[in-house]
Formats: sequence, C-alpha cells, structure tokens
Amino acid sequence: MYGYHGKFLHIDLTERKHWIEEKPEEWYKIYIGGVSMATRLCWENIKVGCDPYSPDNPICFANGVFAGTPVPVGGKYGLASKSPMTGFIGDSLSGSWLSIAMKRAGWDGLVIHGASHDWVNIFIDDDRVEFRDATDLLGLGTYETEEAIREQLADDQVRSATIGPAGENRVRYANVTNDGRQAGRTGHGAVWGSKKLKAVSIRGTRGVEVADPDTLMKLSFDIVQAAQGEHTSKYRILGTATNVLNLNKLGLLPTRNYQEGVFEDAELVSGEYMHEHNKVKTIACAQCPIACEQMCIVKSGPWSGAMTGIEYECLFANGPNCGINDMNAIIKLIDIADHAGMDAMSNGITISWTMETFEKGIFKKEDFKCKKYPDGFEPHFGNAEAAVTLAEMIRDRKGIGKTLSEGTRVASRKIDKKRGSETWKWAMHSKGLETAGYDARGLKTFSLGSAVGTRGPCHNRTAAYDPDIKGQVDRFKVDDTRGELAKSTEEYAAVYDTLPLCKFIRRCFTGKADRAGAWPMIAKLINATTGWDFKYEDVDLIGERAFTIKKAFNIREGWKRTDDTLPWRWMHEPMTKGPSAGHVTTEEELEYMKDLYYKAKGWTKEGLIPKKKLIELGMPDVAEQIGI
Repeated sequence: MYGYHGKFLHIDLTERKHWIEEKPEEWYKIYIGGVSMATRLCWENIKVGCDPYSPDNPICFANGVFAGTPVPVGGKYGLASKSPMTGFIGDSLSGSWLSIAMKRAGWDGLVIHGASHDWVNIFIDDDRVEFRDATDLLGLGTYETEEAIREQLADDQVRSATIGPAGENRVRYANVTNDGRQAGRTGHGAVWGSKKLKAVSIRGTRGVEVADPDTLMKLSFDIVQAAQGEHTSKYRILGTATNVLNLNKLGLLPTRNYQEGVFEDAELVSGEYMHEHNKVKTIACAQCPIACEQMCIVKSGPWSGAMTGIEYECLFANGPNCGINDMNAIIKLIDIADHAGMDAMSNGITISWTMETFEKGIFKKEDFKCKKYPDGFEPHFGNAEAAVTLAEMIRDRKGIGKTLSEGTRVASRKIDKKRGSETWKWAMHSKGLETAGYDARGLKTFSLGSAVGTRGPCHNRTAAYDPDIKGQVDRFKVDDTRGELAKSTEEYAAVYDTLPLCKFIRRCFTGKADRAGAWPMIAKLINATTGWDFKYEDVDLIGERAFTIKKAFNIREGWKRTDDTLPWRWMHEPMTKGPSAGHVTTEEELEYMKDLYYKAKGWTKEGLIPKKKLIELGMPDVAEQIGI
C-alpha cells in the first residue's frame, strides 16, 4: 500500500503490552486519516457510555496520508478520545514532526488503552515499544518535557507529544502539546492525566513510499511556490491576529465575556500593534512553507521574558474578552497556558466568565484568596494582574482555581447550585466547549454551524462564518439557504481536517479556495501518493464521511437534538454597540435552521442518521448500531 503502512499500533497501559492491527485498503479509502480516522479508531475501541476519565476511553492517533511526503502542510495528525468537556467526540489536529516520526516508524496510527499505575512515557522506536518511568518529568512544562526526553534518549530527532502541569492536575481543558503546537480544545491533556501518561515519544528511521514520486514532487513544488505569494501573505506577515481589527469593525470581536462586539482599545491588541512592538519571528509547522505563527515576547515590565506564539483565537480570549488592552499581559497569559498545557481559548473565556461573575456581585474578593494575595483580590474586567493570577491558580487547581479548572459549564453549575445564582446565562459554551472568537449574534449561518458542531462551537470545524462575513447572505437574517450552507461549509472544512492539510493552503492550488478550485488538485495529490483513482466527487465524500462518523459517535454516546444549541446570551441578549448591535439568534430561528440543516444532511427531524445513508457512505456496521 502506497502512502500508508496498513497497520496500527495498539498499546495497553495497564498490562504494559502492545499488538499490531492491520486494516484493508478499502477502510483507508473511507476514513483517509486525521480526525476522521482517529474518530473511527475511537468508535471501534471505546466502551460505549464510559466516563472520559475511565481506562475504557482510548487515546487514538491517526496520521495523515501526506505525512512524511513533500506535500506542503501535510505534516499533521488527528487525535481523538471521548471529551471530558462535552462527553462527545473530542477530536483535535496538530501540525508537528511527531506525525512524520510516526509515519517513518511504520505506523498509520496509535491506539492507547487502559491506564498506568505509575507515571509513564511511552517510547516507540520503530517496532520497539518501551514504557519509561516519567516520575522525573512531573511538574515540567510542555516544552521542557520535550527537551528533557530528548536529553534522556540522547537523540534530538525523537519527537514527543506531552502534557504539562495542567494535564497532570486534570484541568478539564488541558491540551496535548508537541513542537510548540497544541492538540487542543477538547481536554485531551486531562484524559492523558487520568491515565498517568506524561508523554508519547517516537523515533522513526524508515522512508515513506509513494506511488508516483515524480508527479508528487512536481505538484508539491508548484504549491510551495504559490504559498510564497499573495495567497498567504496575510498569514505570513501578521498571522491570524489580523482578524482583531477586521472583526472589531464588523462588531463581532468578543468583548468582556461577549457582552459586546466592539473593543474600544482594539488598536492596542491588534496584529499590527503586535507586529511592531512584540514580534520576534515567525515559525512554521512541519512540512509548512507558510510560517504563520507569530512568536512574540514581552520586552519589559513584570512579565519580561514571557514568549510564545500568538494567534487570533487565543488573543481575543485573553485580551478584549477579558477587557485587557495590554499586549504584554496577553502574551503572558497565553505563555502560561502553553507551558502548562491548557487551552488558552477556554482558559481566557473561563477567566472572563469569572470577571463578569465578580462584577455582578456573585463572587466576592474573599473568594480569590491565594498565597500571593492572602486577603483575596478583585478580578474586574481589565485587571491584567488578576487574570494572570487566576491562570496560575487554574493551572495548579489551587483555591478557586480548582472550580474554574472545570471550564464554564461545570463551574457555573457548581456556583449556581451553591449560591442560587444564574451565572449559566453568561457561561459562553455549547455542549461544554467554550465558544469561538466570532460573535454569532451577528452571523446567522455561523450560529447554526456553532450549534450543530460535533465537538462544540468551533471555528475550525465549520467555515459557516465565511458566507456571512463575505456578504453572500444577509448575516442578520434567517432564510431557507442556511441549512445547506452550514452543511457545505462544515464538510468543506472536514476534507482538510481528514487529509489533513492546513486550511491556509486552500488558495494555493489554483488561486481559488472553493471546491472547484481545490478538489481537482487534492485528488491529484491523493492519487500520486496512494496510486488510487480519486475524482472530484470522491474528495467531496471525504468531508461527508468525516462528519458522519463523528456524529455517529455522539449519537451512540447519547446525543439528542436539544444538545445542538447556543449559549443563552447569544439567543437572548443583543449587543448594544457597533454594527452588530440589536441582534440575537432566537430559539425559534435556531430551531428552524436546525430543521433545514438536518434535512440537508439527509437525517431525520430529530437529527438521527438513516441506515440507508450510512450504508451509502460505506459504514454498514455503523448503520447496524445507530442507524434508523
């Protein structure tokens, strides 16, 4: 089999044993790689209904078809487990050298079962598996853990995925980190912490065989050339932080826990300001010719020396959404999250919920007692020092940080039960996952995409904001096109997440990012790698199948129509400032759009999947379990 090895490595943490599973080529043609394949592995190996922190919740890695080849931005892997945030599928992507090492070691993916009695680092050295004592790694940050493992093994080519103190302490939204990149959002780090798995390290020494190396090299070279031009200039120069001023202008920049969509100090936290005052350099993921990550440093003041990569989603969450206009503080907050191995988006939004809860008088100063502030402190919006202290308390699960480390859904439920409050009304999550950095009150299609997302409201798993922002539809009104638009944009995104390829390359195939511009080239890349005969329609099916297996996983875990919803604030509280003021997505509008969406997907009115549909997609065993 070209492009793949046809086998997966299973590792049992409890019994300290491993075995090999082989898969037929037809299976690969359906699930391809990335989040689709990782979810399918999770489907096959999980105990249905298990607690996410149970040994019965597997950790599933799936490589990409292009990992280890010349194909630009193809060095990604998918990671899936049952999410402790949502109780549904937790799927993440990370661009890293780990995916290449995995492919070179001879594995298309890993399935890690059980839980270890002691802290462990799994070391995969081609065919050999070693369970290494990780006690000496405890307490180290994510980057420090990677470096320590390389030193222990005396090989700088060993690649590792690690957790930091947040994962060790089971912060519910802890990440898995590799090469400075995060497999984030859904709590993978907490799952690893529950298994006492500190790191997975891989050394691969083999090559990757492709069907038509000459054609693949030529296609890849052309894409690399295009990626150095105008199609990616915004990402290369300012990175995604360029979105700050654009979204502020539209009234969509989440401000003070999504109370408003306009931040009066947006200029001070913009990509342009960051570029001038804090940027050190740009760096790239594995196999990437774009290099979008903006490495930024604090040059002076109490947080001098803090340095990490900054992108829009983490910037909005820890800046405008907390009322903070100090770029140095934002860098420090994201630096804490990245080193601790916790999701900077969820962390920032949890802090903003805390600030609003304090300003509404439900939290008191004495609730925030800690070693640094024995009498407590006052986390008003804009109080950067308070935000930094809260991030440290969450990381360590100390004081009120223990409650906040559960994320906004669990934290609001605990506080409301204890104090008779209604903080859930400003807990900005859906299904338990904190919301993205686009205020959906001014984006009707994106509000639908956020509600129906299988891992929660996510800007990466749906591109439904695109037709709203580009003016293809009236972003403030509902019409009968929204169901098909939400379907189309999520399945478009799922193609990239399954191959997987970074979406920033989408205009570098032909200059056009739509299906007509991208799918023919993607088919050629797949065929040159694998020797298959994929066509336009086969590429389209990749996305539909990916989304379907994730939805099927959720249905089997108890999903119901009412789970596809939005934060209360987005449905009941309009903003008062800016171009998007006065709008919400009402419950009636959302239910209408859900009807349209389920119909477009070919599902029932309750959002369940017919057996016939699943069989048509090549999933007869899934049809037997959850099809109707």
